[in-house]
Amino acid sequence: MPRYLVERHFATPLAIPINADGRKAMDGVNTANAQLNVHWVHSYVNPAKTQTYCIYDAPNAEAIRLAAERNGLPVERVTEVTVLDPYAYGTQ
Repeated sequence: MPRYLVERHFATPLAIPINADGRKAMDGVNTANAQLNVHWVHSYVNPAKTQTYCIYDAPNAEAIRLAAERNGLPVERVTEVTVLDPYAYGTQ
């Protein structure tokens, strides 16, 4: 399955509590994603919590955009990516 980098910008800082409410929110996102065969791998968040860079596995970019719409999440850019790992070259 292809892998994608999804860039998002938020007008107000992203706030997801590390508690039952946060877990419920994440469960909702993952449930909506699964309906479209979209799998959220992980995300990176800038210090201001206004930008995220998310890694997804999905059948195509349109599935990611539709999942984001269902989840009420913005999407600035979706880019198909592959892994470039320095360890594959024997470097450390």
